[in-house]
Amino acid sequence: MSADADRRWLGIALALITVFMAGEVVVGVVASSLALISDAAHMLTDAASIVLALIAMRLAARPARGSYTYGLKRTEILSAQANGLTLLLLAAWLTYEAVRRLLDPPAVEGGLVLVTALVGIVVNLVATWAISQANRSSLNVEGAFQHILNDLFSFVATAVAGAVVLLTGFAQADAIASLIVVVLMVKAGVGLVRESGRIFLEASPAGIDPDAVGDRLVGIRGVDEVHDLHVWQITSGEVALSAHVLVDPGADCHALRRDLELAVAGDYGITHTTLQVDHAGSHASVVPVDVTVLPMAGGRGGGSDNHCDDSHGPVHREEPHTH
Repeated sequence: MSADADRRWLGIALALITVFMAGEVVVGVVASSLALISDAAHMLTDAASIVLALIAMRLAARPARGSYTYGLKRTEILSAQANGLTLLLLAAWLTYEAVRRLLDPPAVEGGLVLVTALVGIVVNLVATWAISQANRSSLNVEGAFQHILNDLFSFVATAVAGAVVLLTGFAQADAIASLIVVVLMVKAGVGLVRESGRIFLEASPAGIDPDAVGDRLVGIRGVDEVHDLHVWQITSGEVALSAHVLVDPGADCHALRRDLELAVAGDYGITHTTLQVDHAGSHASVVPVDVTVLPMAGGRGGGSDNHCDDSHGPVHREEPHTH
């Protein structure tokens, strides 16, 4: 799906939420309902999250230039992290207010709460559907989607609370509904902060084990050793890999480099690779196309062990091949 289509779906959701939020604030004050006011506050963060997502999408689409060699792709991850943090902060405030109202419940207009919540469910269903049409593999879009989805759950809980207050007069149901929504908000917020944090800390994507990747590469015939192996996400859906590869003396570096690239693309879906290929235990000439083959200073597997003494992470070696 194109970025223009994503922006259009997000814009539809933003319009729906903004219009309904304004009316909900008025009704919440009139009905003295914390659940409605908290829903409205949540909808404000929903609107902010969508605006932030739209801005991030615009910035991420700009081409790489100057010192920003990846462009501004990670602004989308910043947006996702901000969405996660706002969910957690809002959850903390709602917890405080809900506990206070449990201890000293105000009079709540159950009828107004119920009707408004039912309308809110319809509005949020449409908004949730609209955002679900966008590319949710983007952590940025997923952040906005989680805001809207949690708001939908919030309205369901609020509708139940309104019905309980209307039928039984149990005013604490309003605060209890808020606490139920808080649990959902914390779950979504923690997930967004954790996933965005993994990207900023250059962790390997979920489902890709760098050690398994190293073992896979060193198992290719002709490869002697793989070290300085790094797998990370540039942004959602864009995974990169770099590694220093030592190959058998006399092996075809170009052919092996292609085999390695095909292996990681086929097994892990990684197409953005940077591989430095050297011959183990011997000097090699520099090949200027796609691969850098540097003169060896000793070498592993065929001489001294002082090649890349400061390599990062584990070193993957294959047993000597039988020729």
